[in-house]
Amino acid sequence: MAFLEVKGIKKNYGSLQVLKGIDFSLQKGEVLAIIGSSGSGKTTLLRCLNMLEIPSEGSFYLDGELIYDAVRHVKANDSELRKKRLHFGLVFQNFNLFPQYNVKQNIMLAPKLLRKKVVSAAKKDLRKKKLNVVFYPLRGSKKNFYNLLKEEKNKLLSEEKYFAEKLSSQAEELLAGVGLSDKATAYPCQLSGGQSQRVAIARALALEPDVLCFDEPTSALDPELTGEVLKVIRGLKSSSRTMIVVTHEMDFARSVADKVIFMADGVIEEEGTPEEVFGNPKSEKTKAFLLKAEDRI
Repeated sequence: MAFLEVKGIKKNYGSLQVLKGIDFSLQKGEVLAIIGSSGSGKTTLLRCLNMLEIPSEGSFYLDGELIYDAVRHVKANDSELRKKRLHFGLVFQNFNLFPQYNVKQNIMLAPKLLRKKVVSAAKKDLRKKKLNVVFYPLRGSKKNFYNLLKEEKNKLLSEEKYFAEKLSSQAEELLAGVGLSDKATAYPCQLSGGQSQRVAIARALALEPDVLCFDEPTSALDPELTGEVLKVIRGLKSSSRTMIVVTHEMDFARSVADKVIFMADGVIEEEGTPEEVFGNPKSEKTKAFLLKAEDRI
C-alpha cells in the first residue's frame, strides 16, 4: 500500500477548473518533484494537500488513513481540517516568517499554540472538577478530592515545564540542522533570503509532518543563495523524509527526486522516474517544456 495516495483531485474556482483530476501515489521516504509552467496547477495541488484549499472533488489517504474525501467531508468543520492539516508541512515561496518574533520564536510558535489548546482544555476540566466538590458532603471526602485536584494541577505544571524545555531544545536542533545555530536570536529583517528560507524549513519541521511540501522554495532567491537551500533539502532526503517539491530547478529535480510529475493545464501530462521524464519524455508538451527550461539555463 502506498504511503500517500491521491485520487481524482479536482479544484474549481467558479467556472474555472484549475485541477482536472490528479492521481498519484508516493511511498514513505520518497521524494516527488512536480514541474511545469506557471498556471499548470502545481501550487494549487500543494495547497489542496495541505488543506489550505478544499478540493472540489476527489480524495487522498495517508498511511491508510482517509485524510479528505469531497463526498464525506462536505460538512467538515474548521477543527477537523486543522487536525488533518498537521499531517502535511508546507514551505512557501516567500518565507512568511513573523517579523515580530526572532528566529527561535518563529520555529517554536506553532507547537506552542497547539500545546496552549491542550493546556486550556486541561485547565477547564480541572475547574469543572473543582466545582463538583459540592457533591462531596463529607469533610474527609472533600479533603481527598482537593488533594487529587492538587496532584493533577502539579502534574500539569510539570508537563508544561518539560514541554517548554523540550521545545526549546528541538528548536536549537532544527537550527543546527539547517546551519543557523548562530541566528537563534536574530530577527527576519536581519537574515538573507537563503537564511530566511532555511528558517522556514526548520519551522515546518517543528510540527513533525508526515509529508513535507515545498512550493518553489528557491524562486524568491538570488542564484547565489539557491544552493544553500537546495543543500538543506538534499540533506532531508538522506533522513528518509517523504517530500513533495514543486520546483523550477531541473537539475535539482533530476538528482534528488525518486519520482517526477510534469503538470500542464491542470492534469498530469507525464509521470515517471527522473531518468524517464528527463531522459526519454513521451509527451510533446513535456519535451517542449524541457527544451524551454534548457534555453533559460
